[in-house]
Amino acid sequence: MAHFFRKILLAMVLATAAMTANAQCGIENKAFKSGEYLSYDLYFNWKFVWVKVGSASMSTVQSRYKGQTAWRSSLTTRSNSKLDKVFTLRDTLLSYTTQDLAPLYFRKGAREGDRYYVDEIWYSYPKNTCHLKQHRIENSGEHVWKESKYKDCIYDMMSIFLRARNFDASKMKVGENIPMPISDAKRLSNSWLKYQGKETFEMEESKQKFRCLVFSFIEREDGKNHELIRFYVTDDANHIPVRLDMFLSFGSAKAFLKGYKGVRNKMTSIVK
Repeated sequence: MAHFFRKILLAMVLATAAMTANAQCGIENKAFKSGEYLSYDLYFNWKFVWVKVGSASMSTVQSRYKGQTAWRSSLTTRSNSKLDKVFTLRDTLLSYTTQDLAPLYFRKGAREGDRYYVDEIWYSYPKNTCHLKQHRIENSGEHVWKESKYKDCIYDMMSIFLRARNFDASKMKVGENIPMPISDAKRLSNSWLKYQGKETFEMEESKQKFRCLVFSFIEREDGKNHELIRFYVTDDANHIPVRLDMFLSFGSAKAFLKGYKGVRNKMTSIVK
């Protein structure tokens, strides 16, 4: 069950001199503004029946990080009373990025069942490299520290989400792959996005229709490619995820947009 929520967090769901980010790791933000708030309902396929198991919300505001103007994004997921009887979920993710969305800091505090752990990453960019200082607090209370250096830009669950929302899909071809190197406090995943094309999607409860861009999040592990998530984002300047399909080893799950406010651009993807 914990893998279900990790995939949700992946879909939604990345200082002074040392904090001056490599320009190649940034991207111009045209998708969101300070004060944006998104909320989602989470469902799991339980014995061929779709059951609501929790909720998620994400907010983004302009803030400060070590004296630098930055974006502060937070994502929380919570299981409901039905799921709490078998599996408790209380996850909170926090991310700071530069104004052009290069990552500066990431933290995830996760209570998944009887397990609690914390991941932290501090980013710096000396000599046009990407340096990660990583910290994991295990469920046992053990502190594990690690440092990694890469020639290419590395992201986390949150900063990659903000970055992906600013891709120009008009220049993409169906089947095109976009590298998405994502790290946590322990390892770097070999992952990418695959553009699947466009589709009109109707929300089951509200019956509201959206024109969407469809992407698959794929990870290579044990010599094989695995599609972990397929997600639908609005085909407008906001690129808001309205639906996420998660493919799990023990079943399937979905997340649907419940509400939004404070969006930067007009929601021109809504089909009237």
